[in-house]
Amino acid sequence: MKKILLMMMMAGLSAAAQTGHLTFKGVPIDGTLNEFVGKLKQKGFTQLGKEQGMAILEGDFASFKGCTVAVYEHESGLVNRVGVMFPERDTWSLLYNDYSKLKEMLTQKYGKPSEETEEFQSYSTPRDDNSRMHEVRMDRCKYICDFTTEEGVIELRIAHNSVTSCFVVLVYVDAENESKVQSSAIDDL
Repeated sequence: MKKILLMMMMAGLSAAAQTGHLTFKGVPIDGTLNEFVGKLKQKGFTQLGKEQGMAILEGDFASFKGCTVAVYEHESGLVNRVGVMFPERDTWSLLYNDYSKLKEMLTQKYGKPSEETEEFQSYSTPRDDNSRMHEVRMDRCKYICDFTTEEGVIELRIAHNSVTSCFVVLVYVDAENESKVQSSAIDDL
């Protein structure tokens, strides 16, 4: 579970330079890992662990109970990404319902997605719940949408960690701190 969140948080999301920080649960995505985690604890999250610049928390988010949250701190000491893994689902109807509900709420808050892919990438179109879940597990389900704001990018996707674990993931990437991280990396070259 931690591995999938880390991989998604390090995925190639990027955003242009901005003013201000993207917020997660009303908290600006900024500061050190300990500072940011402390603020999330005040919001009701419980810390499960911390390793290699990443903290794992658990709590309720966007009307979903028992979500897993990963907060990523770059080597520079800045928190720049937050990922939420929603509860695992074992049917397409439940999984798609979670995705659709979150997409609708994000659209209400941020407007129409800036990028969107919603398709099965298989030879034939899956026609029932079981075949759709099979495609998710085989990594042939591409349901992803990005919401780009001046403060950063929010990515919503249907994901899986194995052939038995399917869930929705939401990743917040703060543009200002991501830009600082990028500038630091360029300075190294």
